[in-house]
Amino acid sequence: MTIPVPGVGLVIRYSYLWHSEHLAGREEGQKDRPCALVAAIRTGEAGETRVLVLPITHSPPVAASDAVEIPPLIKERLGLDAGRSWIVLSEWNDFVWPGPDLRPVPGADPASVAYGFLPLRFFTAVRERFHELARKGLAQAVKRTE
Repeated sequence: MTIPVPGVGLVIRYSYLWHSEHLAGREEGQKDRPCALVAAIRTGEAGETRVLVLPITHSPPVAASDAVEIPPLIKERLGLDAGRSWIVLSEWNDFVWPGPDLRPVPGADPASVAYGFLPLRFFTAVRERFHELARKGLAQAVKRTE
């Protein structure tokens, strides 16, 4: 599998573990999905890179402030389907890159785990709204096992 450098704004295919699944004792996500990489942080003496990813879903958010809808043109450029999709801001997965839960992008090069990058202006708005929720304690982290 070709593993890209974990840059912010990168959309990857990942076995996302929802916070509710984590609370139920699950360690693996039930579904592979696109996720937006919102932070990449070098840590430790070994120089590991921890990443934070936000899930992308077709399910509309219960509260509008909990997600950002992805415009159709951005979805098309990434090669995502035409259905409405949202980037969820109220929870994230935290893991050491690349981790065991990256998945190949369907219909693309079988070695690729990345769809591409979100446009900078859109990504910046997503990141700012995510940071705002996190600062207020309104976003939940799920730290993934290695």
